[in-house]
Amino acid sequence: MAEMGSKGVTAGKIASNVQKKLTRAQEKVLQKLGKADETKDEQFEQCVQNFNKQLTEGTRLQKDLRTYLASVKAMHEASKKLNECLQEVYEPDWPGRDEANKIAENNDLLWMDYHQKLVDQALLTMDTYLGQFPDIKSRIAKRGRKLVDYDSARHHYESLQTAKKKDEVKIAKPVSLLEKAAPQWCQGKLQAHLVAQTNLLRNQAEEELIKAQKVFEEMNVDLQEELPSLWNSRVGFYVNTFQSIAGLEENFHKEMSKLNQNLNDVLVSLEKQHGSNTFAVKAQPSDNAPAKGNKSPSPPPDGSPAATPEIRVNHEPEPASGATPGASIPKSPSQPAEALEVAGGTQPAPGAQEPGETAASEAASSSLPAVVVETFSATVNGTVEGSSGAGRLDLPPGFMFKVQAQHDYTATDTDELQLKAGDVVLVIPFQNPEEQDEGWLMGVKESDWNQHKELEKCRGVFPENFTERVQ
Repeated sequence: MAEMGSKGVTAGKIASNVQKKLTRAQEKVLQKLGKADETKDEQFEQCVQNFNKQLTEGTRLQKDLRTYLASVKAMHEASKKLNECLQEVYEPDWPGRDEANKIAENNDLLWMDYHQKLVDQALLTMDTYLGQFPDIKSRIAKRGRKLVDYDSARHHYESLQTAKKKDEVKIAKPVSLLEKAAPQWCQGKLQAHLVAQTNLLRNQAEEELIKAQKVFEEMNVDLQEELPSLWNSRVGFYVNTFQSIAGLEENFHKEMSKLNQNLNDVLVSLEKQHGSNTFAVKAQPSDNAPAKGNKSPSPPPDGSPAATPEIRVNHEPEPASGATPGASIPKSPSQPAEALEVAGGTQPAPGAQEPGETAASEAASSSLPAVVVETFSATVNGTVEGSSGAGRLDLPPGFMFKVQAQHDYTATDTDELQLKAGDVVLVIPFQNPEEQDEGWLMGVKESDWNQHKELEKCRGVFPENFTERVQ
């Protein structure tokens, strides 16, 4: 029974709500058609327009703030990756490694702190500010419905009042009909009943009007006070929000500027110590050093190409096999005085080579560059023995002479040497002389050779006009 009673109450409530919706719809149609007047409040309508504008602006600000936070987070990730890359390429023996790692850690913490403070002081405040709008928006919509109910009740009551005379006529008609069927004494009672019923409907309509008016006015008064206050609060909210964002961003950039300055100091110190050759920079290993193909050396930065040593091929007849060890062929006029020390070491003992081999080596080392020496030796013996410096333990095989970089040179290919002004390069011959391009030399930086002693990993080609021969 209780369940049936509950169902009955629910059904009755649903029916009541449906009846209200129908009544409201009918009232709106009549108002649009101009057959019923509508209660207007221009001041409240202006408040509603301001409310909608404020809600739109706040929603947009919240969206843009979330986009800004997403960008800060993305920038944090990019900065973190960049610092991780720096830590990977910063070799352990370079000075300032610990300082660079500490700067990277502080950089990461600074980004995290900045993002969290933006969330706490801007985004959460923004969410709280917008959190009050849904409830007020719902109350504005409810006020609109109650206004329709009030207008409907008012129109119903007014229609009963204006139709009072018509109702009396309607009541009189049934009496004239009843006169034929009812006795005379019953006609007065029937008329009195109909009048009482009409008065009851009028009283009920008046009560419904008073009730609807009361509900509407209560909601209307509350909103009339809240909406202007909410509209005025936007100024203080915008000021506080953007002041917080600007202050946080200012402090963040100040701290980030300090970290960037510290990192710059560390890198400047690294550059200075590298320039003074206080430590060796390891060269990147390579499988081979192929000769350059169809390349022309770039001019040095000052536009004044360095002198290129002249290579001459000596066609004088081969000296006798019994030539005295140490004897030399007269130098060419263009040959520099240092040519006697081209090999950079002591000549091997005469007994260690065949007579023809000894004469060929001595003749080549006294008057020709190493490239011609190797070619000349190969002609005599059928093999390339290299220059006389091949026997030195502290020089690479086939060493010809030393040059010093006069300008910085940035390598543009994997088989090129990266040069800094002041670097000393040990020049060696090409494995295949036909692959040598004009103006390019093959060599290995002296610092790399002293550290690795591995020719295959360190050698490379470089433009001759960026260097000057020193030995």
